[in-house]
Amino acid sequence: MTPLAFAVFKRAALVLGCALVVNAHAGLFDDEEARRAILDLRQRIENIRLEGERRKAETERLNEDNSLMRRSLLDLQAQIDGLKTEQAKLQGQNEQLARDLSESQRRIKDATQGVDERLRRFEPVKVSVDGLEFSAEPAEKRDYENAVAIFRKGEFVPAQASFVDFIRRYPQSGYIPSAFFWLGNAQYASRDYKEAISNFRSMLTQAPQHVRAPEAQLSIANCQIEMKDSKSARKTLEDLVKNFPNSEAAFAAKERLTRLK
Repeated sequence: MTPLAFAVFKRAALVLGCALVVNAHAGLFDDEEARRAILDLRQRIENIRLEGERRKAETERLNEDNSLMRRSLLDLQAQIDGLKTEQAKLQGQNEQLARDLSESQRRIKDATQGVDERLRRFEPVKVSVDGLEFSAEPAEKRDYENAVAIFRKGEFVPAQASFVDFIRRYPQSGYIPSAFFWLGNAQYASRDYKEAISNFRSMLTQAPQHVRAPEAQLSIANCQIEMKDSKSARKTLEDLVKNFPNSEAAFAAKERLTRLK
C-alpha cells in the first residue's frame, strides 16, 4: 500500500468510527437526520477517495513527466557529446587542411622561385663596360668576360679565337666596340699587325667617340711603326693629337712624333 492510499484508508476509518458513534446515539436523531448524516458521510468519503485518486494520478503524471524529462536530458547530453566529438573531428580536419595548405603554399613558392631563378638566367641584364651602359643576355655577358679573362692571362691566341667567335655570335652586342679593341690588342701582342690595324679601325668606325678610341688610334700607329710604315704612323699620330688633344694617348702620340722626326 502506498503512503497516499494508506492516508486515504486511515481517514475513511476515522470517518466510519465517527459514524459508529453517531449510530450509538441514533436515538437522539430522527430517521431523516440520520439519512442525511449517512449521505453526507458517504459523500465526504467519496470526495476523499476521489481526491486521493486525483493526487495519485497527478503524482503518476509528474513521475512520468520527470521520466520523460530525464530521458530528454539524457538524449540532449548524448547529442551534445556527439556534437563535441564531431567538432573535435572537424577541428582536426581543419588543422590538417591548414597544414596541407601551408605545405602547398611553400611548395608553390619554392617552385615559383625556382622558375624565376631559371628565367633570370635568360633575362637581359644591365651592364656597364668602358663607360657604356646597355642590356646584355646572360650568355653574352659570360662569353665576353671569359674572352677578356683569357686575354688577361696572356693567352693571346686563344683570346683572339674567343673574341672572333664573340663578334660572330653577337654582332649587335653593346660589347662589340670593346671586343674589337681587345681583339686588336691580342693580335698586336701576337705580332699580327695587319689584322690588328683592321680590327682597331673597325672599332673606331663603329664607336668613334668610344672611351678607348684614343688608345685604339695609338695602337694603330704602333702597328704601323712595327711595320716600318713611318709615313702612315705619323699621319695616325697627328690625327690622334687633333681628335683627342687632352687624352693620355695624345701625350704619348706627341712623344712618338718627336722620335719619328
